[in-house]
Amino acid sequence: MTELLDLSTDVLVIGGGPAGTWAALRARQAGADVVLVDKGYCGTSGATAPSGTGVWYVDPDPSARAKAKASREALGGHLADHHWMDRVLDQTYANMNLLAEEGRYPFPVDPDTGRQIRTGLQGPEYMRRMRAWVKKAGVRILDHSPALELLVDTDGRVRGAAGYQRHDDRDYRIGAGAVVIASGGCAFLSRALGTNVDTGDGALMAAEVGATFSGMEFSNAYAIVPANSTITKTAYYGYATFFHADGSVLEGAGSTKGRSVIAKTLLSEPVFAQLDRADDEVQRQMRLGQPNFFLQFDRRGINPFTDRFEVSMLAEGTVRGTGGIEVVDDTCATSVPGLFAAGDAATRERICGGFTGGGSHNSAWAMSSGSWAGTGAARCARTERRVAAGELRPAGRAGLRPTGRPGLEASAVVAAAQAELIPYEKNYLRDGTRVQGALGELESLWTALSAGLGGDSGDERVRARQAAAITAVGRWMYHSTLARTETRGMSKRADYPDLDPAQHHHILTGGLDDVWTSTAAVHDGLLRVAS
Repeated sequence: MTELLDLSTDVLVIGGGPAGTWAALRARQAGADVVLVDKGYCGTSGATAPSGTGVWYVDPDPSARAKAKASREALGGHLADHHWMDRVLDQTYANMNLLAEEGRYPFPVDPDTGRQIRTGLQGPEYMRRMRAWVKKAGVRILDHSPALELLVDTDGRVRGAAGYQRHDDRDYRIGAGAVVIASGGCAFLSRALGTNVDTGDGALMAAEVGATFSGMEFSNAYAIVPANSTITKTAYYGYATFFHADGSVLEGAGSTKGRSVIAKTLLSEPVFAQLDRADDEVQRQMRLGQPNFFLQFDRRGINPFTDRFEVSMLAEGTVRGTGGIEVVDDTCATSVPGLFAAGDAATRERICGGFTGGGSHNSAWAMSSGSWAGTGAARCARTERRVAAGELRPAGRAGLRPTGRPGLEASAVVAAAQAELIPYEKNYLRDGTRVQGALGELESLWTALSAGLGGDSGDERVRARQAAAITAVGRWMYHSTLARTETRGMSKRADYPDLDPAQHHHILTGGLDDVWTSTAAVHDGLLRVAS
């Protein structure tokens, strides 16, 4: 291993997806020196880069905005916040217009009006331009440089991070005035397209310095995919009819409502789909919007509009769910001084409540929360003196500094965690007894990995931290699920099938060896702790 890379900056951004790049850009525009570290290659890694996505872009017409806000309130269990929805709609509108004008993004043009259509983005082109934009602004990017732990000062303020550079085989540590975690959510290494870097690392690092999480019970998103595929585009299955293996229609199955019917059926038999409800114009638009969705069919000689094909479901966890690190003010600051959160790493309950916003809301949240976190971090950094990373204390624990004799393999830990987090009957078709059983296994796994999981080489430490993070996210998720004894939003309980008006609140959680939960009232603006 080569010599340690030791850096100092004003703002450190962890993650190079949409939230991270917007945070870096806005922090730089606010006058801060900025370093961005990405587990992969900024511009190509993460869930956005390989896919097309809708964007919650709504013209500033009061009636259109009101309709947009109302569209998911009931689905989300009335947990969304109009203050935050208004802010996201305003910021997304501004950012998308800026992307068109300064970023020169080639939006398609409506032939009838001559106006650009700014309600969607092609991930590869979007992220290529974001990388070029932040580099031109003067942001220093460290690619293939996963962060492993946060660094804190003597007062417990987050003042940087340490990690590993794969291409140079060397460790790094970076002192900073403030840190933005924009490392994405956690999809449990389920193989969903673009989520191999989304293993909850940022959540684990945040928990180690005392951060709180909100909405983790709403982290059981599953995407419909062709069997043995990784390409998720569940919205397209709104045009599908689903079938039993014998060719009869699977009644009640659907993409928005009826996914549980598919999951239940998959426990005992294969399920098939056909996109037979899309007319010629819709088919044309679908191919333009998501070319890689159709590549898998074209290679196999399948026409998904006229042929039936077998489907499965992939776990997307907090990438497509709404749970994440709690933010405590309009700058997306966390409860830990010096630490900000953005994108899928942060809770999206503010705009989605308890039901996934899909790509549209998540992409809007990423660019909006990234903008606020970057600006807030730059402002925070101006109040702090420059600090050398060597003056700071590393906060990492599980997977880095085992309390006993190392001996566990990261791959075995991941497999054990996935066995409790990915099966439909445990995480999607939820029942208190099954959830409690899965949680018990994860608690035992956490105890074991805390004592015996570590690594000597850089890659071994990265894998160990990923395994620890996946397990930690699962524990917060299931503790929160058991604390919500009702069915609301995505968290549907077979043993509590009805919505309980008395539980119209947020579930907060946190902790490492001892996980805790509490409730917080739904309130315009900030959460208010209720118990």
